[in-house]
Amino acid sequence: MFSLENKVAIVTGGGSGIGRAISKLFAQQGATVHIVELSHEAGAGVLQEIRESGGEVFIHVCDVSKQEQLTAIVQQMDKVDILVNNAGIAHVGNLENCHSADFERIFNVNVKGAYNALYAVVPKMKEHRSGVILNLASIAAQVGITDRFAYSMSKGAIAAMTLSVARDYIAYGIRCNSISPARVHTPFVDGFLAKNYPGQEKGMFEKLAQSQPIGRMAKPEEIAGLVLYLCSDEASFITGNDYPIDGGFIKLNN
Repeated sequence: MFSLENKVAIVTGGGSGIGRAISKLFAQQGATVHIVELSHEAGAGVLQEIRESGGEVFIHVCDVSKQEQLTAIVQQMDKVDILVNNAGIAHVGNLENCHSADFERIFNVNVKGAYNALYAVVPKMKEHRSGVILNLASIAAQVGITDRFAYSMSKGAIAAMTLSVARDYIAYGIRCNSISPARVHTPFVDGFLAKNYPGQEKGMFEKLAQSQPIGRMAKPEEIAGLVLYLCSDEASFITGNDYPIDGGFIKLNN
């Protein structure tokens, strides 16, 4: 089950964190993985890991906010079976702490970046009348998260684009879903704590972990497992849905 043999997958931001876990699992399951990263260095580690384990992987250096760069990459491919829109950045702050430059930076990467990937890939999928798209949304699209104004905006847009693409291209055999993780223990979390809470990292980490009713953060590999299922043929009846993977955050935080 969950084989991706003979599938070609694009994973934006596939060099670290959740994207890294997705790239590795996809390659393990037989997919040819194309990682889109801002620099070759950002994906070099996972590239080596996948190739050493016998997987097929390529890195494409690209700024996802630049449509022409993404389009040029996709046009070189004969087909794209799977697109995972994972690339994203964060911003901490409420409305008053979100300046125009902050808002535009988040929008350009998280929203326009996903749009650019969709714009490049969907025509290719239409040619083959099949394809799977998985967008990374967030619990921030469904519940109020303190000091996440711009980030929440961007993930709300991802949720809406998912529904639109699912509706518009269902007749072409293209499925489109999203997932909404809560906090996931990635290098970003460690960097955020080191920068904002020097000397208090352990205590703050535990506080953030306990905000999930299950009592911990997710592991990137757990997120990748859900992504694999939704992108596999076993999920061929699923489209136009969002799947929280949140340790009970949305429903149990009363």
